[in-house]
Amino acid sequence: MGNVFGKYFTVTTFGESHGLAVGCVIDGCPPLIEISESDIQRELDRRRPGQSQISTFRNESDTCRILSGVYQGKTLGTPICIMVENKDQHPGDYDEIAKLWRPSHADFTYDAKYKIRDPRGGGRSSARETIGRVAAGAVAKKILKGVKITAWVESVNLLSMPAVQHTPTDEEINATPVRCPHLPTAEKMIELIKKARTMGDSVGGVIRCRMEGLPAGLGDPVFDRFEADLAKAMLSLPATKGFEIGSGFAGTRMFGSRHNDIFTLDENGNVTTKTNNAGGVLGGMTTSRPVDFRVAFKPTATIAKEQDTLSRDLKPVKVIGRGRHDPCVLPRAVPIVEAMAALVGVNALMSQRAITL
Repeated sequence: MGNVFGKYFTVTTFGESHGLAVGCVIDGCPPLIEISESDIQRELDRRRPGQSQISTFRNESDTCRILSGVYQGKTLGTPICIMVENKDQHPGDYDEIAKLWRPSHADFTYDAKYKIRDPRGGGRSSARETIGRVAAGAVAKKILKGVKITAWVESVNLLSMPAVQHTPTDEEINATPVRCPHLPTAEKMIELIKKARTMGDSVGGVIRCRMEGLPAGLGDPVFDRFEADLAKAMLSLPATKGFEIGSGFAGTRMFGSRHNDIFTLDENGNVTTKTNNAGGVLGGMTTSRPVDFRVAFKPTATIAKEQDTLSRDLKPVKVIGRGRHDPCVLPRAVPIVEAMAALVGVNALMSQRAITL
């Protein structure tokens, strides 16, 4: 089922949305990495439900427990198991959907592939699965010393913040619950998300992320390009529908003379480029410039509006979304994007170390 991510630092996530627990097993983590439950909890708190009026009302503390692989605050080099119990379960909300296929959900495709599915909150297709990814990302960030990974909400629906050259600070990003660092735009986004919820609808948008401090040469040419691994990581997230790096699609409207990143030396005599239209990757390998990319998220598929669909016995039926869902997934997806970026970064770093041994 594709439950394992990574080649060197591997992460297996487990659990269903309304099962007993969710979490991950990490293998390949080096020994002597300092990590604690509080380090992991800090990241989980950023993605947990019930944070604000623009997120799901599901009330979960998402308290993590490290079950193995860590002793006296340091990794042992053995598999690390991290678990989060599901407390606020309402499986009865999903009795109806066991008999039908919700529009734009994985219900139909799960039935087509496995002939069985867990309808409670979408089971494995629920974004609750990403708890394991965020927990693993917290460990990966500990290995990536000197690397800063920063994600923020750049647009919601038709609302976009002004273009920025600098990377926003954590304080700017977390100043509002929507996690957009431009306050005037953030306030409009919040009102739009609230309006969508009131109408029983939902909205999507774009998250931007930068990885700063990566050395030049991470990644490989041809199939294992850094940006290809990054794209797969991001498009493996629930509700994602697009990925672009650097100038992305806008680069198709530029002449090569403008798009090319000219090599030069910085004030310390290190090789750099005057611009970063490549998004920090050339030929599949990092350039040492910030890896700069965007991820597009669709509107939340579960909405409180009546819609037409088909039942499992192929009869036309009506469905209204039940349960507790985000009217916009983007604010809580920010730490998930960072976590997946960290997993790509740590695998690339370990691959490079293996090559240079």
